[in-house]
Amino acid sequence: MTATPPLPPTPSQTVGPFYGYALPFAGGGDVAPAGHPDTITVHGRVFDGAGAPVPDALLEFWQAGPDGSLAGAPGSLRRDPVTGAVVGRDGVEFTGFARVPTDADGHYALRTLPPGGDAPYLSVCVFARGLMHHLFTRAYLREDAGDALLAGLEPGRRATLIAAAEPGRHRTYRFDIRLQGDEETVFLEYV
Repeated sequence: MTATPPLPPTPSQTVGPFYGYALPFAGGGDVAPAGHPDTITVHGRVFDGAGAPVPDALLEFWQAGPDGSLAGAPGSLRRDPVTGAVVGRDGVEFTGFARVPTDADGHYALRTLPPGGDAPYLSVCVFARGLMHHLFTRAYLREDAGDALLAGLEPGRRATLIAAAEPGRHRTYRFDIRLQGDEETVFLEYV
């Protein structure tokens, strides 16, 4: 009996745009408890390789809590027990997770609390049509975060991971994501 050679891997399919209908949930970008005094806003736009905005991307954010804890409270995707519809957070607990779609201009906005501890960044996962696999990156709120990944990059590449504080806008940061091109955001590969 001869051994059958293994089958070649099935090629990847592009991600989406079906996720725009199934994955967003109410209050997806509101991670900070309602009215919390330390709330920050991180916003920006997602651009393709030609510099055009991506109007139907979906971003997921994970982060440590202000105390550095990674557990977060459950409830980001909380469902109504009667209808089964996603009702989102309860507005009181910090979950550390967000799912934010971009609008027609490629813009997104996230309201959260600053991450603390040994993970001084927001982890970001990008889903967009045309991508064979989702992309992972980080958004640092300060350049001197003391993080080995950030410190190991040359200054031009490091700048793509820094969310810039916006002058005149208290506790507001701008973080644009460029999927390709000369100013492409640094993306991480997990193996």
